[in-house]
Amino acid sequence: MNKEWSDKNKKMQTLIGKEATFAEGIDVLVDLRNDLFTQISYIVDAYPEDAYYQMPFAGAEGYHSKTLAYSMWHIFRIEDIVAHTLIKGDEQVLFSGKWQKKIGSPIITTGNELVGDEIAEFSKRLDINALFEYCKAVMESTNELVRGLSYKDLKHKFSEEDKTGVLESKCVSTDEKAAWLVDYWCEKDIRGLIKMPFSRHWIMHIEAMCRIKDKLCLMARKGVDPIARCGLSCNHCFLKNWCGGCRTAYNTCSNAINCPGRVCPNSACCMEKGIDGCYECDELRGCRKGFYKYDDVNAIKAMALFIRKYGKKELLSVMDKLHKEHDFEKIQEILGDDIDEGFGILERCR
Repeated sequence: MNKEWSDKNKKMQTLIGKEATFAEGIDVLVDLRNDLFTQISYIVDAYPEDAYYQMPFAGAEGYHSKTLAYSMWHIFRIEDIVAHTLIKGDEQVLFSGKWQKKIGSPIITTGNELVGDEIAEFSKRLDINALFEYCKAVMESTNELVRGLSYKDLKHKFSEEDKTGVLESKCVSTDEKAAWLVDYWCEKDIRGLIKMPFSRHWIMHIEAMCRIKDKLCLMARKGVDPIARCGLSCNHCFLKNWCGGCRTAYNTCSNAINCPGRVCPNSACCMEKGIDGCYECDELRGCRKGFYKYDDVNAIKAMALFIRKYGKKELLSVMDKLHKEHDFEKIQEILGDDIDEGFGILERCR
């Protein structure tokens, strides 16, 4: 489990356990949920349509055997049902916002009953942007709910009538792979539901989503030139687990993500000129396009100049040596902000 998320979750549980620190604990809970939701936002903002129904770990044991789309639906359907039908006894966000039609989902259940190809086929039918907005609406609704709780509310238990309400909603499948959920929820008090599903359930599934997207990026990059058009070695970039690189559809490069079509100015210019990369351009040294407009990433231009003189293979070899010696996260930590000094460091490592 991600240590930062795990530590924050443990802190939250300790704080809500005492009346004097309950309010602080709720703040930590909401902060944790916001951190986790940011991970979902990054994925939705970055990946191509087919990423959401791919199952790179199909058949594996664990949450990572699902899809990105299924994971989002599952997390927030469970939360919506628990928060509204069970705790508040009011209308679920799915229904009040008419989200099922917007999302295109054929089901209103948690999805626990789906297996194998059923998960992939279900995921293909979903409008990811609408699903993301639904997830956001559920999160905000639950955040409001937990902020309205008192310490005494934590010990509230649920009755047979509450259980009946969940069953009658038809939002949990009667399939044995799903039916157990109702008893599981109703046996807990509100404190137990804060722990699961409002926090730990998120962590487990979002960690699984991160494993899925890492694998998808790795698959996308297989056999693809590891040198970005700007000259950066994708193999040594701190985003390598998030990004497939500018030569794939899984491009989440920090300079491309906010550009039309996720194509950064360096890539757009290279494609327009019909060249492989900036290292083939006569205007390289004085260029201020894309990454090159930031003085603190002049290390990338130094890499491009190095490729021009010695080639990509030599750059990758030098970068391997540098990474072994310094185990850096960002190359500018080693090459610095001066182009010529950075180029000199690369040359000396040949």
